[in-house]
Amino acid sequence: MSRLRTRTTRPPVALALPALLAVAFLLMPLIGILVRTPWGDLGEHLGSPGVVEALKLSLVVSLWALALSLLLGVPLAWLLARVEFKGKALVRSLVLLPMVLPPTVGGVALLLGFGRRGLLGPWLEDSFGITLPFHTSGAVVAATFVAMPFLVISLEGALGGLRQSYEETAASLGASPVRVFFTVTLPMVAPGLIAGAALTWARALGEFGATITFAGNLPGTTQTLPLQVYLLLQDQPEAATSVSLLLLAIAMAVLIALRGRWTGTPIDRGAVTAPRPAAEEAPAPAATGPGAETYPDAKTDTETEMRTETETGTGTEHWPLHATVTGFNRLTLRAEPGTTIAVVGENGAGKTTLLRALLGLTPRAHAELRLGDADVTALPPHKRQVAWVPQDGALFPHLNALANTAYGLRARRVPRSDARREAQAWLDRLGVGHLAHRKPSQLSGGQAQRVALARALAARPRLLLLDEPLAALDQTTRARVRHTLRTHLAGFGGVCLIVTHDPVEAVSLADRVLVLADGRALQDAPPAEVSRHPRSPWVARMLGRNAWPGIASADGLALAGGGRLVVAEALPEGAQALAIIAPEAVSVHRDRPGGSPRNVWPGTVREITAVGSRLRVLIGSAEAPDLVAEITPDAAAELGLADGSEVWTSVKATEVTLVGL
Repeated sequence: MSRLRTRTTRPPVALALPALLAVAFLLMPLIGILVRTPWGDLGEHLGSPGVVEALKLSLVVSLWALALSLLLGVPLAWLLARVEFKGKALVRSLVLLPMVLPPTVGGVALLLGFGRRGLLGPWLEDSFGITLPFHTSGAVVAATFVAMPFLVISLEGALGGLRQSYEETAASLGASPVRVFFTVTLPMVAPGLIAGAALTWARALGEFGATITFAGNLPGTTQTLPLQVYLLLQDQPEAATSVSLLLLAIAMAVLIALRGRWTGTPIDRGAVTAPRPAAEEAPAPAATGPGAETYPDAKTDTETEMRTETETGTGTEHWPLHATVTGFNRLTLRAEPGTTIAVVGENGAGKTTLLRALLGLTPRAHAELRLGDADVTALPPHKRQVAWVPQDGALFPHLNALANTAYGLRARRVPRSDARREAQAWLDRLGVGHLAHRKPSQLSGGQAQRVALARALAARPRLLLLDEPLAALDQTTRARVRHTLRTHLAGFGGVCLIVTHDPVEAVSLADRVLVLADGRALQDAPPAEVSRHPRSPWVARMLGRNAWPGIASADGLALAGGGRLVVAEALPEGAQALAIIAPEAVSVHRDRPGGSPRNVWPGTVREITAVGSRLRVLIGSAEAPDLVAEITPDAAAELGLADGSEVWTSVKATEVTLVGL
């Protein structure tokens, strides 16, 4: 498939001409080497004993420099990308210094640091018998000094572009920081690591100034290929040109191999290996032929469910939750095993911060957490047995669905065969067992969310945290995954917290709804109670209700924005309250209504939207807050409603519910 190219306008001459001159300036020396190379004598020059010996030494030195750069540079890059500490800018400047320092000055600095009269040189020689100057090891040190920054900068950039949710999810599955680094972080930044390693090796292979200054120019010991070029220029310039061509070819080969890394072209391996499924919920492939693999049906495989419950302990172990959260969030949570709590609130209310505090992943809030009889407050995230499913699922892209699901079990040292068998059982149970060998890039949104849930449940957690697990799905898929989630949470032996903005999820999945505002709990009650008496205007609107705050008076409610609302049952005078009005309780008229309604306002239709088989009409008024009415399409047609229509609205006093705040 050819790449799409975007057409641009013709560049101005004032910019194009200097750019072309820059290209010519960079290209001319390369053309000079190609033109002046004695092609007929190329083999003889490159095959001479001195050149072969220098080439072998250059390869040895550059490979050792690469190994030393990987050993020291990879942890340094991780430190710069992942840890905040005082002096970080200074450390990064030290990393960049060899790239801008003249190589000969670098060699002098190495002599003063590691030479026989340097700061560490005498100690190294007296204690370990190590003498770096005028030794092959000195050439390795010089090459490492000038080349390692390429690895550190390249890898730090790759780590900076990697979402930390992958590493945090791995920790929540029980993986230690070192295991996370080697099994998740490094594989995911492998392109950046490979690019940095290749550049480091190429730079070490071509190092000259620091090497000759610090290690000298001893044939067979420190005389690398660039130094050989320097010597040949004095007596055999044609041979020097031939050797220079070799170094140029190596450098160009490295750059050409890394061109995708420099241009930022994404490499979607999943898209190459297999197409994305066309259907959202593809059925399991039918078994055909001898030895064909079959997959159990998630709805009927009782044996699989029983085996999973036995192996994971969900059928016998129970972990009540007790948490006291301080910091940005200030609340106490208590829940019995098997309880599902929906956490709702406006953006910035502290929902995700609450989950991260329970995981031990944020300094904004601290949770004193007890799961069952175990106090896990002082434990790091990977030892808490608190599994987390972030909004995007954070499936590890380099692992297939089966390996993803088995990750938490392997992190807890479950044997590979047992972990894979249990992971397959969980995938089967959630209806995605036939997708076990697909990578995340080959899964649809609903399939990926099921795999992420299977991975969390397979890790044998005592507390399950789901951060908007269905937000990215379409309505049809969301209903299917919600049904699956509800089915399997019913048998979970711990407590589950689900952050959601969807009232259907809150009502259908949760036993309790926890309403947060500014990190505090406004309400913690069953969904039916929250639906009838929401204590937050935001929650009331999320549930589709009109919510008007105000101050209770003798005959009703003095609205915060002005005006008065008459109610049937008043609260104590002066109390802050929230008036809840169901949209279906709002009547819409073309003319001022007569009869019993005591709350009547004129208004203008601002918006009409369809919700299922009914219409929701937003009406603005100068005498009352915005009001949402729900009517049938026939009623709207009869009234002749459209945006801008002048109408009257009415609400009976008996249809208003006051909730004290």
